[in-house]
Amino acid sequence: MTRENLYESYAINFATLDVCPKPEHKHTFFELVYIRSGNGRQCINNSHFNYKPGHLFLLSPDDCHSFDIESTTDFFFLQFNDIYLKTGGLGTDNIRRLEYILQNANHRPGCILRNIVDKSLVNPMIEAIFREYSNRDVYNQELIHQLVNTLIIVVARNIAKSLPDQVTVNTDEKTVDILQYIQQHIYYPEKLKTENIGHIFGVSNAYLGRYFKKHTHETMQGYITKYKIKLIEHRLKFSDKRINEIAEEFGFTDISHLNKFFKKQKGKNLSAYRESVRLK
Repeated sequence: MTRENLYESYAINFATLDVCPKPEHKHTFFELVYIRSGNGRQCINNSHFNYKPGHLFLLSPDDCHSFDIESTTDFFFLQFNDIYLKTGGLGTDNIRRLEYILQNANHRPGCILRNIVDKSLVNPMIEAIFREYSNRDVYNQELIHQLVNTLIIVVARNIAKSLPDQVTVNTDEKTVDILQYIQQHIYYPEKLKTENIGHIFGVSNAYLGRYFKKHTHETMQGYITKYKIKLIEHRLKFSDKRINEIAEEFGFTDISHLNKFFKKQKGKNLSAYRESVRLK
């Protein structure tokens, strides 16, 4: 599988496509994709979502993705990396939290615009970028830069609205690091053991649980369980993965082990849940 790099802090591209030019691939950077017109399907981490005009997607580093184009589609692509977040004038105080919020969209298919007001804001913003990008008028780079900053902040706001309450402007930096570590290693149960996390972040095993709850208002095991369940729900709803493949992906010993875990949280076994969500 190809893995693309970005050799500048950010890059913009507008494209009209009938066929996706790339098979499934990964990036080392963030990418915003806005659908200006057209229809098709987005594939991200083996999950699928039908796209239409007005949908905005955020692809995080290491997301495996592609587009299956059904009708000619006008795309807007904005690629940016950590360098841009740190040097783009976004404000140093909240850069780490912004990075965490953007990373937290990982593995989630579908349009990231949750705020109805922002849906009407994003389209004219992207069309303004298109005009400046096409006309190359005086101060166009400065205007594009400001519009890109605003777009990224709007995206972060929409992702934050779908997060639990762990991240606020006052969240302790180490807590943000622990939350991000959990998300990055959610597929590896051994790496999520208390003694391993405590060793990595320099917190004693005895204190780690109290420390985590103090800053997030929930237990660490509770957070791990909720996050894992959320990802499994997405697999069942948006992917064609078999149950045994999902069990293997998340480090369960077998289907029975996964079923027991899932039913305890959701009250249904995996097959019944998948059937119920696909009937909606």
